[in-house]
Amino acid sequence: MSKQVITGENFTAMVLAAAEQLRSNQDQVNALNVFPVPDGDTGTNMNLTMTSGVQELQSRRSEHLGKASEALSRGLLMGARGNSGVILSQLFRGFAKSVADLEKADLVQFAAALQNGVETAYKAVVKPVEGTILTVSKEAAKHALQQAGEMNDAAAFMNEIVQAAKDALARTPEQLPILKQVGVVDAGGQGLVHIYEGFLKVLQPGAADWVRLNAPVVGAPSRIESGHELAETHRSAQSHIAVEDIEYGYCTEFIVKMTPEGQAHFHEEAFRDELSAHGDSLLVVADDDLVKVHIHAEEPGTVMNHAMKYGALTRIKIENMREQHSHIVSGDEAAKSETVPTGEDSQAGSASTKPAGLVAIAAGDGLSDIFRSIGVDLMLSGGQTMNPSTEDIVKAIRSTPADTVYVLPNNSNIVLAAEQAKELADKRVVVIPSKTIPQGLAAAIAFNGDADVEVNDKAMRAALGQVRSGSITYAVRDSHISGMDIREGDYLAMLDNDIVVAGPDQDHVIKQLLDRMLESGDEIITVFTGQEAGEEQTRQMETYISQHYPDAECEFHDGGQPLYYYLISVE
Repeated sequence: MSKQVITGENFTAMVLAAAEQLRSNQDQVNALNVFPVPDGDTGTNMNLTMTSGVQELQSRRSEHLGKASEALSRGLLMGARGNSGVILSQLFRGFAKSVADLEKADLVQFAAALQNGVETAYKAVVKPVEGTILTVSKEAAKHALQQAGEMNDAAAFMNEIVQAAKDALARTPEQLPILKQVGVVDAGGQGLVHIYEGFLKVLQPGAADWVRLNAPVVGAPSRIESGHELAETHRSAQSHIAVEDIEYGYCTEFIVKMTPEGQAHFHEEAFRDELSAHGDSLLVVADDDLVKVHIHAEEPGTVMNHAMKYGALTRIKIENMREQHSHIVSGDEAAKSETVPTGEDSQAGSASTKPAGLVAIAAGDGLSDIFRSIGVDLMLSGGQTMNPSTEDIVKAIRSTPADTVYVLPNNSNIVLAAEQAKELADKRVVVIPSKTIPQGLAAAIAFNGDADVEVNDKAMRAALGQVRSGSITYAVRDSHISGMDIREGDYLAMLDNDIVVAGPDQDHVIKQLLDRMLESGDEIITVFTGQEAGEEQTRQMETYISQHYPDAECEFHDGGQPLYYYLISVE
């Protein structure tokens, strides 16, 4: 018997199958990234985003389609990584809004929900580009609307959507010249096709029981690093705090599953004000009949008693931070340096706030130290192949002791996630769209903690255009870009995110990049060495600059970044 409607249970099964289909094809999607640099992570980002959605969906299973899709949307929203992950979360955010009141959807309603997802995703992107996942989603939804009224079988209907998505994907090289030049289809669009293929698997007659399918396993999340010291380095931030200075000793987390009566009397802002009197680092996220709470409190029981007025508590976790602090500090003792903590360091962990603060994203201990040295309050570990999620960025914003927080993504693939985090954070957030580490450093230097938002925003954005960004990495596969035949293992020189030189001789590639960047010869040059940078190659680079560009001011710093031998800033 053919299926004519989609229930919440059907939708859950479809999503689980889609997540598995995407997970098993993650490497294939990664391989479609246009540039052959070692940061082809579209598949990884979409997989991690989808997995976050699945985890939320599994924890809130419902036979009501609207509730099931809302749970997926919430999980995707908080777990979104990279541009592809953010767009994916927006597609299903719009879908969820369309079916919010529906226990089940017929094919016309399902098609309308797909279309609403497309409209939501397009609105979320400042400058939509055709030939991408957006186009694939748009064409698939358009075809779904055309076919829905003529069909009465969900499997056949979903098959039409899959075919339309595949046809749109095949046309992406005609819409985006770089895809045609390289000879691939769009990676994000391919990921979406895999998701729709997973949907189809469940709807086909005789399909396996995907409802019981386990969520795919993912890697560890990005870590938040202290604005003063990394926990992994010789001095942790906790080493600057006395245990008696910890005012609220218990990190308390739980979820309130509200009763109908509790929902009727619940007001998120009042609830937040009520709990704030009992601790700090408060996070309250209300979502239909669920409320997620995080707080540092001295009396967790009092906090939970307040929450229980609205319903039952679940997923309770209480950690003794004083005990954790003692363990961390005792581990620091053997590795302490002789440096006396500065006044700024001694204030780490203080509950006081300041008017404005900075959050920056970077990979590499050296880069993190440099950002902190110029005033960044909190570093979030991330970058190529390790994009932080929307939730990671929200947590970093909320952990920054400032009323207004400026976020420096420092990577073009993190800007959208930062913008999405801005909408979710409960404080004023300004995203400065830095797309490279040099841009982020320039913006951080331009920041003035005493200036108002308009002045800072203007100055920091202006700073982005005053620096040129270069990098040296390597090719992970053969490719042909901009007239260059690139072989796997070749060294690649990138100028402002475009590949400009490629070849097997690293020294030659570096010199060619420097010559392109140092046009007048009297610029200020800053070079950040990566984890794999060779000492001899670095010395040759220094010599070349001093001999050929004697009027330039040049500094070398240990950046510690992975994947990129050198990052170069020229002002």
